[in-house]
Amino acid sequence: MTDARFEDGREAPLNLGALDADDLQVISSLCQDAVLPAAEMKWERRAHRFALLLNRFRWEEGPARAVSPERVQSVLAFDTVTAVASNGIYRGDADTVLSLLSVTFEPTEAPAGHILLTLAGDGAIRLTVEAVEATLKDVTKPYMAPSKKTPDHPD
Repeated sequence: MTDARFEDGREAPLNLGALDADDLQVISSLCQDAVLPAAEMKWERRAHRFALLLNRFRWEEGPARAVSPERVQSVLAFDTVTAVASNGIYRGDADTVLSLLSVTFEPTEAPAGHILLTLAGDGAIRLTVEAVEATLKDVTKPYMAPSKKTPDHPD
């Protein structure tokens, strides 16, 4: 086993997993203010998988985000999903853009529960899951945020 080197800290795409509510809180923080077209959500009922293709703000860039605010496309996926419900979302309109505010877990009968994706404008998606099993993976290179601004974020 070798020690980490300075070069190992270079910019790299995120590929994170969550197996409990605390892990999910980290993913939620990284996905805050992500935007996505309503059409970029998919539930694969037989595979028990729900996924979203997000344009997330790169909060992990720390102070650099104020100088060069960037976004990156990421897939946020949840496994062990047995049911999906939504409120305030009109998926039929291809022009509808959603903004993700938070991702939380509400336990029912451990390890099962509901994952709640809260959206701006009173929209929400509730996933019924057998257990928390989520991944966040960057799938493109970062790009300059079109607004060239950093969203408000409680640090």
